[in-house]
Amino acid sequence: MGAADRLPVPPAKPRIENMKLLIFSDIHSDRAALQALMNVEADYYFAAGDLVNWGRGLEAAGQILERRAGKVYVIPGNHESEGDIARLCEKHGLNNFHCSALSIGPWYVAGLGYSNPTPFDTPGEYTEEQIAEKLAPFAGRDPMVLICHCPPKDTNLDRAGGGQHFGSTAVADFISVQQPRYFFCGHIHEAAGVTEQIGRTWAMNVGKKGYLLELPD
Repeated sequence: MGAADRLPVPPAKPRIENMKLLIFSDIHSDRAALQALMNVEADYYFAAGDLVNWGRGLEAAGQILERRAGKVYVIPGNHESEGDIARLCEKHGLNNFHCSALSIGPWYVAGLGYSNPTPFDTPGEYTEEQIAEKLAPFAGRDPMVLICHCPPKDTNLDRAGGGQHFGSTAVADFISVQQPRYFFCGHIHEAAGVTEQIGRTWAMNVGKKGYLLELPD
């Protein structure tokens, strides 16, 4: 084959950047921490519950989150009700992600707020049976990123003072069976920043410092 007969070289495909997901939890009205998170550049922002204490001060949190508006996905913690978060999202142009999911490329990203029962009778609590029921529609999805307010019971993610564990058995059972690729939670402040490998699942209690996940294509 001569030089004139050489086949043209196809142009190189443009490099596609991995999608960046910033996941955080348990702000508890720390406006400076929330402002710092909104300064981070990401494609999606997931607030995994307890933006405030006892549902008070959501307006101030909403004004900060509004800066990223449609990129922000919110689930209620045990300190917020479903109604609180629905109203917050509607007013500030955010996405209510409680009991919901979205596709990001090949990834299925699912969210569930609330915690299992606490001694404090906070606004956002489910029984273990209710948590299992709410998680059921997410079963069978792969690859999946699961974001819950509540951690799985008897893991490093739910270990509190004195070695006590306050997580959810229903969340633990779901992770054990379904093995999402990634799992993120909050709720137990003492475990903020802790990671654990649960079978195939890489899991983290993100706390208010958050975690920037780059989803592989």
